[in-house]
Amino acid sequence: MEGIGYYDAPYGVYKITSRDEAITAVELLRDVKVEENIMPVIQQCKDELDEYFSRGRKFFTVPLNPQGTAFQNKVWAELQEIPFGTTISYTELSQRIGDLKAIRAVGLANGQNPIAIIIPCHRVIGKDGNLVGYAGGLDKKEWLLEHEGIISKQLKMF
Repeated sequence: MEGIGYYDAPYGVYKITSRDEAITAVELLRDVKVEENIMPVIQQCKDELDEYFSRGRKFFTVPLNPQGTAFQNKVWAELQEIPFGTTISYTELSQRIGDLKAIRAVGLANGQNPIAIIIPCHRVIGKDGNLVGYAGGLDKKEWLLEHEGIISKQLKMF
C-alpha cells in the first residue's frame, strides 16, 4: 500500500512517499499537494524529522526503500554511513565505494538521492571544502550543514 504525506521543514515543504512499510522518497515539494494518506511509516518519518530539526536527532531509524540502480543504492547506502555533524568529499565517497574513477557517477547518484536528509547527501562537499551540488539548492544544503554544526554563520562572515 502506498502512502503520502507532507512535512513543513524550516525552509520548505517536503513530500514524503512510502510503499508498504518503507519510505521511498523525501523530496522538496515541487508541485501541488494532493490528499495525504498517512501510513504508520509516514508518521514515523515525520516524527523523526521533527526530532532532527528540533532536538538534534543524529540518525534515523525509519525503514527506507529508495528505488534506484544497484550502483545508486550502493552510493546511497554509503551516504548513510556519514555521521551527523561531519562531511566527506565526493572523492572520499568514491573511495569508500571502491572506485576512485567513478567520482562523476558518484556525484550523479548523490544528486539523484530520492530520500533527502535521511540519506544525508547534503554531507558531501567538494574536495576543496566548497559547498557544491545539492538538488534542493545550495541554500538548503548550507542550512542543513549549519543545523548540524558543520559550518557556522560566524565563519561565513570572514
